[in-house]
Amino acid sequence: MHVHELNPKKTVITLSIFFIVILIGFVTLKKPWLTYKQNPEQTLSMISEQGNCLYPYELAGFVAGTDDNIVLIDIRDKFTFSKGHIPGAINISAYDLTQKEEIKHLSELKESNISVVLYGDNQLQANGPWMLFRQIGFDNVKVLAGGYDYYKMHKNNLADTKTDDSYYKGTADFDFAKVAGSTTSGSTTTNTDAKKPVKVRRKKKQAAASGGC
Repeated sequence: MHVHELNPKKTVITLSIFFIVILIGFVTLKKPWLTYKQNPEQTLSMISEQGNCLYPYELAGFVAGTDDNIVLIDIRDKFTFSKGHIPGAINISAYDLTQKEEIKHLSELKESNISVVLYGDNQLQANGPWMLFRQIGFDNVKVLAGGYDYYKMHKNNLADTKTDDSYYKGTADFDFAKVAGSTTSGSTTTNTDAKKPVKVRRKKKQAAASGGC
């Protein structure tokens, strides 16, 4: 005969203690403070949608201090930020932006219908954090098209960038046309005889990479 069959009261007490322990475990179990509202596939599908970017020409009001509906966050490190940044931007690194205090601040901005715009040196730097915040439900978070590098090049004529889409394609490190021109002008022709033209096989031009907006 089992020991608890001799003492049913002890069985009841044991089961009660077991259920109390389970209940305490559920009550004290901490919920994750970052919960995903969208899966990666859903987030990636939004990259090509309109409204996920703030375009450089839209910064004019913010820089002038007349647009209070935008909070611009520079996600670069403090040293890089100190060397140059967009006027009015606040510096919160990509890592610090995921801390509880900053998440709470972002939640307050969302409730106030204020857009949060992230930027790095280039747009790719901010795309990762943007995707993270979209996944956890911050649909008010955008990314600055072209990043700081593009802004720096056009900061004196932001309004003119409305018809410019070079932030989609990036900026070449070298002006190949200029280099080719200087090379041609510096050369001299030594053979006056007519030469048979050489047929050049051109490579197919690849499509420009999308900027993610």
